[in-house]
Amino acid sequence: MKRDSFTGRMAATLLIVTAASSLSATETTTAGEVFSDYQKLLEHYLQERRTSAGGLVSAFDYKAALADEQTQVLLDAQSERLAEFDVSVLDSREKALAFWNNAYNYFMIHQILTERQDGKLVDSVWDYGGRYNPFTDSVFERDNFDIGGQDYSLNQIEKEILLGSEFEEKGWKEARVHFTVNCASVGCPPLREDIYTSDNIEELMTENTRLAFNTHHHLRVEGDTLLLTELFKWYEQDFVDEGGSVRGFIREWADEAVAQKVKQTESIEYIEYDWSLNRPDNFPAFQ
Repeated sequence: MKRDSFTGRMAATLLIVTAASSLSATETTTAGEVFSDYQKLLEHYLQERRTSAGGLVSAFDYKAALADEQTQVLLDAQSERLAEFDVSVLDSREKALAFWNNAYNYFMIHQILTERQDGKLVDSVWDYGGRYNPFTDSVFERDNFDIGGQDYSLNQIEKEILLGSEFEEKGWKEARVHFTVNCASVGCPPLREDIYTSDNIEELMTENTRLAFNTHHHLRVEGDTLLLTELFKWYEQDFVDEGGSVRGFIREWADEAVAQKVKQTESIEYIEYDWSLNRPDNFPAFQ
């Protein structure tokens, strides 16, 4: 009788421990801690700088990262964690948006740090292939990035998941994502020092978008002409679907001063995208 009672208590205890462990794992993944090693990379090597117009630029110090032997340890640990990640826990808009934004940005940094040409950093992500070498898949097209045992490309993460039909059907699709994913280029909206989490993703999508509209290589007004990042040309339909028009989207998310300037413009032109690697020496703000 005592043995049965003890066995029962042990079984109950094991059940509680197992349930607690399962809950802990879920809380960890949804809190963004799955990207803890990526967060350390950002803390050590990302530099943010506010502009005089109230915008933001950021640069990643790849050279400093490569000089630190701990970087490879962090990359290996982060990649292993993602390879073991169960995407089925991404059961809310905030969890999913935070996770896939982080995944895209981490894998881009991983690519730059681990695939160097003749031991040197690339000057642009297009050096890997695509635009300048059409016989080789671009960094965006390669399905090299393992999440939960499945290989993804950056294009899949951005265009088929974050901006894809499933997210659209769920009401999760967000045009502001164009200002949270980072393609390791000067012309891209900036990386942030903090990873995205389910708690901060909404705030940071809004903040990143507003900051972009105060950064001259994303938006500026010259006379009656509105000059915009080419993101608005390449992904025009996303902005139209959400804001009714490109100008409508900008007015919705810009601060009042920018919104008023945009309202007074008559034509739109596009700012040539700068595909130079987003390292500090490619930004005037860091000189």
